[in-house]
Amino acid sequence: MGGIAVILSIIGIFIFLVKEVAPVFFPPQGTQTGQVAGAPPPKTLPQSSLVGMDEYQEIVYQLTAGSDHQIRFFNARSGTPIAHDLPSGLDKVHITSIARAVGSGNQFAFGTDDGRIIPVTLEFAASFAEGARQIVPTVTLGSVVQLTPTKERIIRLAYQPTERGPLAVALTEHERLWYAATPFATAPIALTGHGAEPVTALIFDSRGDTLSIGTAGGNLYHYDVREGTQPGLIETISVAPAGVSVTALSYLIGDRSLAIGTSAGDVSVWMPVRQAQDSSTTRVRLIHQFEAHPSPVTGISPSLRDKGFITGDTQGNLFVHYSTSAQTLLKIPGNHQAIHTLTFSPKADGAVALTDQGELLTYAIHNPHPETTLATLFTPVWYEGYEGPEHVWQSSSGADDFEAKFGLLPLIFGTLKGTLYAMLVAVPLALLGAIYTAMFMHPDLRAKIKPTIEMMAALPTVILGFLAGLWLAPMLDGIFPAMVAMTVAVPMSVAVTAILWQYLPATIIRRLRPGMETFILIPIIIGVVWICLSLNQPIESFLFGADYKTWFATHWGLRYDQRNALVVGVAMGFAIVPIIFSISEEALSNVPRHLIAGSLALGATRWQTLVKLVLISASPGIFSALMIGFGRAIGETMIVLMATGNTPIMDWSLFNGFRTLSANIAVEIPEAPHGGTLYRILFLAAVLLFVFTFLINTVAEIVRQRLRTKYSQF
Repeated sequence: MGGIAVILSIIGIFIFLVKEVAPVFFPPQGTQTGQVAGAPPPKTLPQSSLVGMDEYQEIVYQLTAGSDHQIRFFNARSGTPIAHDLPSGLDKVHITSIARAVGSGNQFAFGTDDGRIIPVTLEFAASFAEGARQIVPTVTLGSVVQLTPTKERIIRLAYQPTERGPLAVALTEHERLWYAATPFATAPIALTGHGAEPVTALIFDSRGDTLSIGTAGGNLYHYDVREGTQPGLIETISVAPAGVSVTALSYLIGDRSLAIGTSAGDVSVWMPVRQAQDSSTTRVRLIHQFEAHPSPVTGISPSLRDKGFITGDTQGNLFVHYSTSAQTLLKIPGNHQAIHTLTFSPKADGAVALTDQGELLTYAIHNPHPETTLATLFTPVWYEGYEGPEHVWQSSSGADDFEAKFGLLPLIFGTLKGTLYAMLVAVPLALLGAIYTAMFMHPDLRAKIKPTIEMMAALPTVILGFLAGLWLAPMLDGIFPAMVAMTVAVPMSVAVTAILWQYLPATIIRRLRPGMETFILIPIIIGVVWICLSLNQPIESFLFGADYKTWFATHWGLRYDQRNALVVGVAMGFAIVPIIFSISEEALSNVPRHLIAGSLALGATRWQTLVKLVLISASPGIFSALMIGFGRAIGETMIVLMATGNTPIMDWSLFNGFRTLSANIAVEIPEAPHGGTLYRILFLAAVLLFVFTFLINTVAEIVRQRLRTKYSQF
């Protein structure tokens, strides 16, 4: 009953872990939830309407070019218009273009038929009356500015408020492009870098550093507008094949990734990338290509929360994309009414689109984990600001525009790295100690030493981690040259002592009980260690010159971190030595004594008996000991947590840190929002640990049974 209870408990734990992880891989869902009768956008104006909604998706609004009713509000559920007071500044104004500011969902600018721009801000005030939420929209106008000196009609407009003041660029009906910055009283500047190509899209980044212009020839022109006086053309890039025009531009949150839609239905993301490792010069490059629309792309709207965005086309299709994973996550088919403009909801859980027939379509989108796919978890991903695809784990940051990086491979790598170095330390000590204790040590000494070593297993790992991080790591930092010398001097001293032992007179050796040679070796080893420590500085000067850290950096390109894999290997190796020692010693001691006696009686030496008989007979138990120690090291948490820098990097160097799956769970689970992506990814890490342990134990048991069957004759 106890065994069955243990099995059922393990199965229950596994089911719980899988249940918490599974939602990460559920496909997103999206449906059209409503339809509101709005105003048809003027067909003669390319940038004549914009739509949006409040964060609760209770109110949708439409901004339309024309001489009246430029701003309309509707109840998203019932479709009924919401009465509001139109600002007096819009009376008798003929609007010919509308632009939305990047990075802020409800800041706009109207362009007029006489070359003026009118800044507009929409706000939604939420209040509660009798337990019901009421949302009241308000409209605020900014100062009207004459942008084009010739008072031509503005047909395309880009507007962006910044810390330096607002920026604006306008395309007039005569295909002239005018740029102006604060103060707008300064004469506007004509932009001519795009030549005679018709301009089809305009956009600033949210900081007002860059102006991007798309053209009918499929080219993208980048202007540097940081100085605010004279824009400079930075770069010209061909972003579409010949004969294909740029139809939509949108900066994703963070202002580095630029999403581009074309008349061929292509959707791509471009990003500035440094030309060289040590260079500050960047060049915009194609980073991600998404599933194409069946018809020309008419609009792009970014998420205000993550790297997602939505696109619409002339057939009414709405696609949901995510930049980091380069995936088109969701496709909502249209009704063959062209989407004129569309907007992602502030919480990225819905959308609103305006068709060319004047219908306002609302959508509900359920996509709680857009950044997570098997590719983003286990393959290199090209993140913003990187020179190429990399494996990265970085789950949080102080910036709102942070791009979550959930690459699990650095954590898996760190787990295996820590386990490997711990086993390299523990296996020789534990296995050779078990061999000596079982085969060569006097029974009286064995009765005292074996329990002492087994008591080491009772030491809490948090204490070992504390000592490793605060005592061992600084100590190794100071005596590292001496440690390097010890790796040569100590084995040589033991070998020399063993050789000299053979030349002692037989009368002396017979007087000593078996195992007493230990008490000769211990003082010698202590003496050699003391000599190395005393000569630490001369050894460093002889081997590494002035400083060993500088020598490693200069000759091998290695950086020495105080809390590194060497510290973890020593501390974690110390923790698993008792496990491997105890099981191996029991396996060796359980070899039938009459077999050993028979071997010795036939003239074999103790070493011959050990190699030819005892090790073979005890191999199933020794292998089990190694696998149990391996599994113990994989799941270790506190030692790794306290003795390394917890840096999730992929490097086999002994002299830098790493982060393991278990330590990562311990560090990040207290801060992970319940049910969020990070929360579920941490449970996925737990599943991986569970699977690793299960596979190791399964393989260990299979191999043990085969070894037991093969060598049962012994």
